[in-house]
Amino acid sequence: MKEINDIVKAYKEAVEEGKKCALATVVKVEGSSYRQPGARMLVTEEGQLTGAISGGCLEGDALKRALLSIHQKENKLITYNTNNEEDAEIGLQLGCNGIVHILFEFIDDEKTNNPITFLQQLGRERKPAVLVTLFSLKKYAIQLGTVLFYRENEFLYQNEIALKLLSDAQEVLYNKTSIIKNINPENAEEALIEYINPPISVVIAGAGNDVQPLVKMTSILGWEVSIIDGRNTHAVSKRFPDAKNVIAAKSEAFLENVTIDSQTYFVLMTHNYQYDLEVLRQLLQQNCHYIGVLGPKTKLNRMLDDLKQKGFEVNEEQLKRIYGPIGLDLGAETAEEIALSIVAEIKAVISGTNGSSLKNKSGKIHTTTIHV
Repeated sequence: MKEINDIVKAYKEAVEEGKKCALATVVKVEGSSYRQPGARMLVTEEGQLTGAISGGCLEGDALKRALLSIHQKENKLITYNTNNEEDAEIGLQLGCNGIVHILFEFIDDEKTNNPITFLQQLGRERKPAVLVTLFSLKKYAIQLGTVLFYRENEFLYQNEIALKLLSDAQEVLYNKTSIIKNINPENAEEALIEYINPPISVVIAGAGNDVQPLVKMTSILGWEVSIIDGRNTHAVSKRFPDAKNVIAAKSEAFLENVTIDSQTYFVLMTHNYQYDLEVLRQLLQQNCHYIGVLGPKTKLNRMLDDLKQKGFEVNEEQLKRIYGPIGLDLGAETAEEIALSIVAEIKAVISGTNGSSLKNKSGKIHTTTIHV
């Protein structure tokens, strides 16, 4: 979502300055690629780039293609093939052993439902949504581009063809998995039906100095950070300029200041044992799947024992959601290193991985988008 939010912001600034734009989207990948379907980049007529469609090897040539799309006011599909000697000759040298299909869409400011309109819609609510982008691999074919935004009980569309894919969008939303669907084999027409989650929300119990590097790192990733602490002297916005919310609240009122959804992750690091204990008790009764507890294992064991003595016994399912000591085993010691280990662990939990070295991974690094 960070990339999308950055694109929306950059587009708004471009419109205010009277600049025309094109949106480049990775719609299909065959083999390996640095970026996967759904990666986006906004290009202004002056060549300003926001977002990325590769690790940097495609952007130079993509800029030329985007400017052509803006000049001609039409959508274009460009295919980059790493096995193609001509691509190597023009200096792409992708080195990924894959074929990448990029759709360039001219953004018509006068259209009510242009691609940016759909991206803007994603940020209006903290709910999952689906975007549908139509493209054709046939040479000189008309490229329809982004045609549908779908969220539960809500949808926007650009043309009637999109309505035929509404049931597919509903299925993708239900399964929470993006797909690429072949919709017209004769004309090589396909649809990227993309599942998009709302931004990650990290709620930190604690406003000490060691929280500051954690807030900086999470903000770089585009995660929304809320800080809650019982100390008015510490829970001050100017100490955490990158945080979305900074709240001074007693532990008993902790949940009154929190909205929990599938993208919410908690970190307990107040250095106040009783505060953390009360917050842990509250969170274990909620549907949250990550509760990180700073401190040694002895502290966590003591917390669990104290909860039991108070009549609250933690079951196996609840215990799986507690990560204590918090963070991946990186040998971290400083506040910055500990913040890195915490962010890495949360990302691993989000991705459903164990956070091990890619050196030991067999197979592809990225999950392949399903083709149906």
